[in-house]
Amino acid sequence: FDIPLLIGGATTSKVHTAVKIEPCYRAPVVHVLDASRAVGVCSSLLSDSDRGRFADGVKAEYETIRLGRAKAGTGKGRPLAEARAARMPVAWDAYAPPRPGFLGLRDFQEYPLDDLVGKIDWTPFFRSWELAGTFPGILDDAVVGEAARGLYGDAEAMLNRIVGEKWLTAKGVIGFWPANAVEDDVELYADDDRRQAIATLHFLRQQIAKEPGRPDHCLADFVAPKSTGLRDYVGGFAVTAGIGIDAIVADFEKRHDDYSAILLKALADRLAEAFAERLHERVRKEFWGYARDEALDNDALIREKYRGIRPAPGYPACPDHTEKATLFRLLDATARTSLILTESFAMTPTAAVAGYYFAHPDARYFGVGRVERDQVEDYAARKGMTVAEVERWLRPVLGYDPTRLRAA
Repeated sequence: FDIPLLIGGATTSKVHTAVKIEPCYRAPVVHVLDASRAVGVCSSLLSDSDRGRFADGVKAEYETIRLGRAKAGTGKGRPLAEARAARMPVAWDAYAPPRPGFLGLRDFQEYPLDDLVGKIDWTPFFRSWELAGTFPGILDDAVVGEAARGLYGDAEAMLNRIVGEKWLTAKGVIGFWPANAVEDDVELYADDDRRQAIATLHFLRQQIAKEPGRPDHCLADFVAPKSTGLRDYVGGFAVTAGIGIDAIVADFEKRHDDYSAILLKALADRLAEAFAERLHERVRKEFWGYARDEALDNDALIREKYRGIRPAPGYPACPDHTEKATLFRLLDATARTSLILTESFAMTPTAAVAGYYFAHPDARYFGVGRVERDQVEDYAARKGMTVAEVERWLRPVLGYDPTRLRAA
């Protein structure tokens, strides 16, 4: 192939394109922030006079990015043994883990969409259209306010139709399991006898050289270690608000109404996130019940003022997408929600969220950051994978260049 390759979308970046994609393709590879900017890029690539200069400039820029990233990630992390010694201290002898109201699974078929509308976080919606600002202040912004108000009006009108005419179906499943931490892993058990392990959740630990007293976090730190004898628990969830979207999007595109197709996809994403927010609220107040008296408005929920966290595989605290396979198996997610994992562990329909529930009051979100070779080797052994396989899936967070290491 010698056709230029343009990379774009909300989950892509110039750094990822430069590090992981551009070196593997002989034709020009360009990260494009959004579709509107693709016009200028394509014009340059199609120009007999500009193509060579433009492509050479991009290639040189990406090589600079690769060199800078390699330099920044060299020798910055602390050894895994030191990172584990710097784990977050938890007073387990003063903690009584709350037991969920049930163990096992509970699914939600055709969850009421009108119960989700009030939980929508609109700020990311505007950012997806490259309108910078925080909702609702963005509506009165001196620069983008007029565009934001027009977009918001269109979104509200379509949202009313989505709910009123049931364009989309929301499905979800949650589960709770007895759990205990074993080093940086969490074992899940079939029942409270804890004799039969049914799965192991594998987590990564920060290897950041920090000042004394500042811990290197791992999600397993928020679950009672097996050695304490405490009966702790972990939850999981998978939700989607995208059932039925394909046919409606296809109809819009058939009528050349790309704006409505994109608007519908953006709203389905917001509804899926709102579904995750709403179920987490119900988990805290009803299903797990460790915060029955919680009384937070939507703004406080968006700012995560509640107890507990719901990290998702692939995100900063647990960047390994392959862990979704274990989560989906535990939740029987495909049968209960119609969600499917692709071979690269993406979820379809794409308006979906899946992750874990941690209840400990000290649980917090964090980014693992760069992972060093010693942890990759340890992680590969724990997961029963080769180092090369783990390096493939963790490439965006590696603190070293595996290709240069192998060449050396």
